[in-house]
Amino acid sequence: MLIPIHETFQSTVQGEGYFCGVLVDFIRLYGCPVGCNFCDTGYAQGGKDIARENISIEGLISELKSPRVVISGGEPFIHKNLPNLCQAIINSGRDVSIETSGFGLDIAKEIPEFVWITLSPKEHLNPKYSVNLNTWNRANEVKIVISDGNELEYYREHLSKKSWQNIY
Repeated sequence: MLIPIHETFQSTVQGEGYFCGVLVDFIRLYGCPVGCNFCDTGYAQGGKDIARENISIEGLISELKSPRVVISGGEPFIHKNLPNLCQAIINSGRDVSIETSGFGLDIAKEIPEFVWITLSPKEHLNPKYSVNLNTWNRANEVKIVISDGNELEYYREHLSKKSWQNIY
């Protein structure tokens, strides 16, 4: 089973969120349709010049070194094999985190329950990229990019429905 990868890097420190300071490996999946103008992974211009390699899940597992793996992108939720990747990482004895905008396939229910999901919604930038309700319900923490100060009001309904572990 292959999955498109932009890059991986091992034995680094998570720099934000609940697991800030924890030793992690990163798997950055290829592809993101959202196109945020502040994107730090190259998708602001659509990602046409971003490196891509299709790697087997087994190949990715063999590269892992840290006790926690962060899957990011691009946008992980556009990949139908994401639940399989998460389960393979768990089966290798590691913990898993996913960083997602929440846009993409409705696969939040298929993600193993032990996977930590950081939701960073971008719907306030473009309503076309709305977060599906299952993802709001499944997320463990929320990370909102503040640009004009109205973002918390925009998401108030979702933020007030749940007792969040963390909001950044």
